[in-house]
Amino acid sequence: MTAAVQRTHTVVDSPYGPLTLVAEGRHLVGLYMEDQRHRPPVERFGLQLPDAAGEPFAETVRQLQEYFAGERREFDLPLLLHGTDFQQRVWAALREIPYGRTWTYGELAQHIGQPTGSRAVGLANGRNPLGIVVPCHRVVGADGSLTGYGGGIERKRALLAHECALPAASGDGQAALF
Repeated sequence: MTAAVQRTHTVVDSPYGPLTLVAEGRHLVGLYMEDQRHRPPVERFGLQLPDAAGEPFAETVRQLQEYFAGERREFDLPLLLHGTDFQQRVWAALREIPYGRTWTYGELAQHIGQPTGSRAVGLANGRNPLGIVVPCHRVVGADGSLTGYGGGIERKRALLAHECALPAASGDGQAALF
């Protein structure tokens, strides 16, 4: 029987507000935004570290900084995602959406071989524990509208604008806040 790996976390600044990074050993298991829907309680994040010096935090921060500076399009981090088999399939497919592009929930469902599963895909997408790194913000409604982002529609719009990936129809038409 294997002993459970202790979780640790740290909070770092970003252009989109504070990000809470959660690790199990050397694996990143969570990246949560402030006021994010489905954000676990802080008690589940483990011991808070005063800075991001340890692994995988230092590398995560470096890659996030490169992403925010427009120098990185994909993340190469040791990830460990806890979820159902279906969620795992959806989260793996999210990592296949190219930088600067969006897919609809229906396209994502089709991609994983569940053409009638767009609602289930949307639910799994909303439970993604690694926002930004696993780019759930790249999924839009069937009409191109910016729907269903746990970090808030304003952050979704800002992340897509950062990647120059705003779909033709952008929901309510408001300007990005970030």
